[in-house]
Amino acid sequence: HIGHAKSICLNFGVAADYKGKCNLRFDDTNPSKESIEYVNAIKKDVEWLGFKWNDLLFTSDYFDKLHGYAVELIKLGKAFVDDSTAEEAAALKGTPTKAGTNSPFRNRSVAENLELFEGMKNGKFAEGSKVLRAKIDMSSPNMHLRDPFIYRIKKVNHHRTGDKWCIYPMYDFAHGISDAIEKITHSLCTLEFEVHRPLYDWFLETLPFEEPPRQIEFARLNLNYTVLSKRKLLQLVEEGLVESWDDPRMPTISGFRRRGYTPESIRTFCDKVGVAKRDGIVDIALLEHSIREDLNKKAPRYMGVLKPLKVVITNYPEGKTEEVEANNGLADEELKTRKMPFSREIYIEQDDFMENPVRKYFRLAPDKVVRLKHAYIIKCEEVIKNDAGEITEVRCIYYPDSKSGEDTSGIKVKGTLHWISAPHALEAEIRIYDRLFSVENPDNQEKDFKEYINPDSLTVLKSYLEPHFKTIKTGENFQLIRKGYFCLDTKDSKKGALVLNQTIALRDNWAKKNKK
Repeated sequence: HIGHAKSICLNFGVAADYKGKCNLRFDDTNPSKESIEYVNAIKKDVEWLGFKWNDLLFTSDYFDKLHGYAVELIKLGKAFVDDSTAEEAAALKGTPTKAGTNSPFRNRSVAENLELFEGMKNGKFAEGSKVLRAKIDMSSPNMHLRDPFIYRIKKVNHHRTGDKWCIYPMYDFAHGISDAIEKITHSLCTLEFEVHRPLYDWFLETLPFEEPPRQIEFARLNLNYTVLSKRKLLQLVEEGLVESWDDPRMPTISGFRRRGYTPESIRTFCDKVGVAKRDGIVDIALLEHSIREDLNKKAPRYMGVLKPLKVVITNYPEGKTEEVEANNGLADEELKTRKMPFSREIYIEQDDFMENPVRKYFRLAPDKVVRLKHAYIIKCEEVIKNDAGEITEVRCIYYPDSKSGEDTSGIKVKGTLHWISAPHALEAEIRIYDRLFSVENPDNQEKDFKEYINPDSLTVLKSYLEPHFKTIKTGENFQLIRKGYFCLDTKDSKKGALVLNQTIALRDNWAKKNKK
């Protein structure tokens, strides 16, 4: 997710700054929670962010060596096999303000511990019946140093090693030793690992390793209107509160990618957030600013009408179609312009018409004139309503001598609207996204975080697009003029059934004025 993106950018960025190397290593020490699906997804995310690892590694690559180091700790009298149940071990551990009590099995001989550990490795004992523990200090104020578990029995098939092992190392034991094996110089971790550092150092000093790696901690990323707990994100997926891990409302890299965020925007955001030693909450508006800033430079401008209102230009010849030259908003001469069809019937936005306009309303209204972008000036002369009093059609006239770029009409207008030729319009489903949660800090509320899911986080519209969208590929970024940045959905969009995801809205000055 986006929090991991910060760590990814930091690690690969520091390695690049100091002309070093950065490995991608998967911690696969718990076979019951490992899946090749997650491995492939993470590799794809790291590559999409624009980084290339030096070596692709797994902690399971070192299972033989880690087992050897565990045996070495036993021989040094620094580890023992414990038969205590999980409940007994927890009771003996004490509390942060009360010292723990030594296990009754702590003083087993080296020979007995070696024999029992070999039996654990060979599958002689039931799962949960024995563990291997480091022998450190049960009275330490740091709970992680109170004889921590370093190996447990798990008779589970591993996705890489199969059934070779039925004992697996704990992360705290494997972490520092794997770093040392790879000759890592700096292991950059988030702040929750700060209390683990003394244990990280203890293993490396006890074994010992020459030039051991150094663990350094930094503040993790916390975003408002978001949850970044893997457990909570999994709940959202498993309980069907979002579509999947790549739902565009999710703070996952795959979700951002599907929504149309660019890797450059996420790297820029992570760079702006910076590195700190204290936890804080970052405003999601900074992330939104980063994607607007990036797409403003590179996204071509097209037209789409999200909530269509039909306009009939009564003095335009029936059956006639002409082409107008439209600017794409790009500097590249080959991509600078495109042709758009113009006809007697067009669609404009419902929000661009007001029957009883308020002050400073410069869009279309009865007896008011506006310019159709890249085309003509039109004037509203009649409003058609249905039996329920709803506006179904607006009838206008156009000024033939007011064509954009050739205007000799002398008519002054203050409003310019986007539009689509009705006979040439492409139907599309447009998905408008808002923040997934309605409160700034859904983690820190009285109710369960799921109670604060924003009911308006997804709005689906049946809309119209200009014909140019026949040539646009899935995943491409573009701006719908006056409406925001969008992309064609990579999962659901196909020829004849276009689906657009809104990446981010433009700032709407009129909406702000109207609200005020």
